[in-house]
Amino acid sequence: MFKIVVLISGNGSNLEALINACKNKIINGSIDLVISNNPSAYGIERAKNHSIDFKIVDNKRFKTREDFDKALVEKLKDSNPDLIVLAGFMRILSSVMTKTFKNKIINIHPSLLPKYPGLDTHNMVIKNGDLKHGVTIHYVNEVLDGGEIIAQGEMPVNANETYEEIKTRIHRIEHVMLPMVVSKFADGTINTEKIIYEKFK
Repeated sequence: MFKIVVLISGNGSNLEALINACKNKIINGSIDLVISNNPSAYGIERAKNHSIDFKIVDNKRFKTREDFDKALVEKLKDSNPDLIVLAGFMRILSSVMTKTFKNKIINIHPSLLPKYPGLDTHNMVIKNGDLKHGVTIHYVNEVLDGGEIIAQGEMPVNANETYEEIKTRIHRIEHVMLPMVVSKFADGTINTEKIIYEKFK
């Protein structure tokens, strides 16, 4: 069976979406392991609730990013995943990780990359008066949100829409797009030559 490992740092709502997609056979695979760099992440409770193995690799215990990544690699090698999904994982990975698992690590980011890499994307959209916003799923390399784009989900931004309203709508798109893309990896139907593009209301 297609083996998935999910890396998280916080709430884990995208983890929950992936768990449900596996349980409902939308994804022909299983989440074998959840790793968090944050010991307080609520996503750990989600893993426990579904009896999924989890590990904590606290980045604060390591002097360098590379040392942290070496510890991650060791945990991941034991699981031997087919795909590693960064779902709200708030760390930039070094080449220690990206070269070891080349083309096996994907991330979901709340903007239409290459616009707005990094943090605070919703406020940037509001500040700049953008008419559209969305999410991007991409391969992970050493550049912040700079890997090859796999899929994007776009939505219009409504006049006077608040930060919280935008955040809620973006989460809904994430919870559709991420399971869809992971299912294509599991089925072997992912096409790296063409970006998957979906529009939402």
